This record gives sequence, structure tokens and C-alpha cells, in this order.
Amino acid sequence: MPYWKALVWFLTITSVFMSASYTMLVPFLPMYLIDELGVAQSDVNIWSGLIFSISFLISAIMAPIWGALSDKKSHKAMAVRAAACLAISYVWGGFVQTPWELFAMRSFQGFSAGLWPACLAIMTSTAPREKMGWCLGLMQGGSTAGGVFGPLIGGVLAEVFGMRASFYFAGAALGLIALGLIVFIKGGEQKKVVKTVEKKKSGGSMKLLKVPVIQRMLFAAAVVQLAVMLVQPVLPLYIAELQGSMDNIVMVSGIVFSVVGISGVFAAPMWGRLGTNIGYRWALYVALLGGGIFGVVQAIPGEITPFVIWRFVGGIFFAGIFPAINALFAENTLPSERGRIYGLSYAAQQIGSVAGPILGGLMATYWSNSVVVMAHGFVMILLVIMLYLKRPKNQDPGSGETINVESDSAEETKTA
Repeated sequence: MPYWKALVWFLTITSVFMSASYTMLVPFLPMYLIDELGVAQSDVNIWSGLIFSISFLISAIMAPIWGALSDKKSHKAMAVRAAACLAISYVWGGFVQTPWELFAMRSFQGFSAGLWPACLAIMTSTAPREKMGWCLGLMQGGSTAGGVFGPLIGGVLAEVFGMRASFYFAGAALGLIALGLIVFIKGGEQKKVVKTVEKKKSGGSMKLLKVPVIQRMLFAAAVVQLAVMLVQPVLPLYIAELQGSMDNIVMVSGIVFSVVGISGVFAAPMWGRLGTNIGYRWALYVALLGGGIFGVVQAIPGEITPFVIWRFVGGIFFAGIFPAINALFAENTLPSERGRIYGLSYAAQQIGSVAGPILGGLMATYWSNSVVVMAHGFVMILLVIMLYLKRPKNQDPGSGETINVESDSAEETKTA
């Protein structure tokens, strides 16, 4: 088996563990605050907001810094650093005794950010261009699968062993990831050939931010994440409205949350192939438009069953968004810039993660939960309209964008 093919399967499994470790804990943090740390129920919303947001804020600052360091040093070293630090943070979370200690743990977790961007940098620096979409789609599917199964695993562990066991389990999973990265990833994967063209073209994060396609994709990543998080605070209450009661709301909400992930697990690799065939830019347009339309449609039914069905269909389209964005980043940057660009992308998404719940909560307060759910779809429709109107005039037919630096680099290598 070629190394790149073995690598994509390893990083996909890593994505499953990484995502599951996060989602098996985060949904239960409010209960952890009440049951284990003694926070009064009247204060839990304030503490939850602080503890959720601090990690997003710090990681938004640190992700570009870690990305730049990974380009200068090693993508592998940065991935191992992030996995090891996250393992420490999860184990630390199992020992905390006060909400302030949990706040400190989440702060350290934000400081440790960078595992997913480093994995993307490793994969895009190794995979053949014609297999890039498939590889990124498979990794995205793994991340989505982890997001589906994480809450289930966390719930079972909390029920059988107590909530602190979930933190220890997540720490062990990240420790295994760190060990696997050390053993499996080849060192210096982004430095196979030192090219003169890369030295001339590479100019740091500020230069990347001046590239039009990079600007558009960073904006798209932030807006899509905002749309995702927009509906998070109101979805359980909206589900309760649809079913007419609060009975079994936790279980029902879990099912409704998971249907998007289930459809995404199967659809993500398909989107990768589609992007390779028609261009990642057009694949992104289709995915955004479909996700936006069904995001609006799901707010129309007044019953729970059609709402779940339309969410499932919308998840098929949503699964294609981030693989296309990540592939466009890879198509329009040099391998020596991948750490920086995926760090910037992660930071943009974290900004959306902070702004989305705040905006969704305000909209629900002044309008209604159904308006927020519908706005989730309208945001993506407006985004695809803006991206289409701002599309490049001269496209590379393979990537759907204006340049193809990997082809330039390959040509330079042949010349050398």
C-alpha cells in the first residue's frame, strides 16, 4: 500500500478518536458543573458560557501561531505536541474540584489547539493531487463519525463509571493518538524537496491573507461555523416545541443532533470525489446551496418527524462544505504554507463558534426558535451568492481557482 493511502486511513482513525474525545465531554459539561463541582443550578449557565467560550477564544489566537511554527519546524512535531497537550488537559479535567479549575483546564485546552490543522497539513502535503478531495472527504467523514458516537460513549461511561471517567478515557485516547503520530508519521514530510520557488513565494501569514481566494475561503469557514453554532443554543427547545413536551428531550435531542452526522459520514468521501471531477469551487457552491435550502426547509414543518428527515438530507450537502474549503486551501498554497493556512482556517472557525451561539440566543430572545433555525439556512444561501459574485474571472479548470501552486512546484522540481 502506498504511504499516502496508509496515511489517510491512519489520520481518519485519528479524526474519529479526536472528535469523539471532544463530543463525549462537551455536551455534559453543565451537568459536570452541577453534579461534580457543586455549582448552583441558577449559576450554571454563566459558568457554562465562560468555560465553553474561553477555549474557543484562546485557540483562535494560538492556532495561527502553531500553524506558522509547524511550517518552520515540522507538521509531525506540532501534531504530537497538540495531541500530548490535549491528553494532559483531559486528564486534568478529571481531577478538577472547582469551576475555576475547570476554567483553567479549558484555557489550557485552547492554548493546546492545533491537532486538526496539523493533520490536514500532513495529509495535503503527502496525498497526490488527484486524490486530495477523496482524502480530505474521508478525514471529514471520520471527524463527523466521532462527533456522532462521542456523546453516546460519554453518556455510557458517565452512567457506569461516573462523569470523571469520561475525562480519563478521552485523555487515554489522545495519548494513543500522540503515540501513533510518533510511530507512524514520517518526519519532515513537508520538506521532501527544498524548492527555490517556495522560498520566493512563501511570505508568512500576512502574505497569505492578501490572496483573494484565501480571503474568501477564510470568510466562508467562519460564516459556515457561525451558521452551525447559530442553532445550537435553541435546538433542544425547538425540538420540545415540535413534539409538544419536554419528555425524553435529552435522548430525542441527541438523535436529532446525530442525524446530520450520520448522513455526513457516508456523504463526505463522495463530495471529495465530486470536487476532484468538477472542481472544488463548484462542489462548494453546490454543497452550500443545498445545505442552505434544506436548512430553511427544515424550519417549515410543525412536526418532529419531517424536521428530522430534512435535517438528514441537509447533512448530506453540509458534508461537502469543509472538504471543499480545505481542498481549495491546499490547491492555492504551497506545501510549506499548509500549517499556517490551516491554522488561520481553524482560527476563523473558532471566531464563528464564539459569535454563533451569542447571535442565535439573541435572535431567539427577540423573535422565535424557528426563526433561528431558518436563519441557519439563509446564512449559507447568502454566503454562496456572495462567493459566486466574487468568483475569480480566470479559473484553473482543475481546481476552480486562479492559481495552482502545487503544479508550479511540481514543474519547478522537474526542472531542477
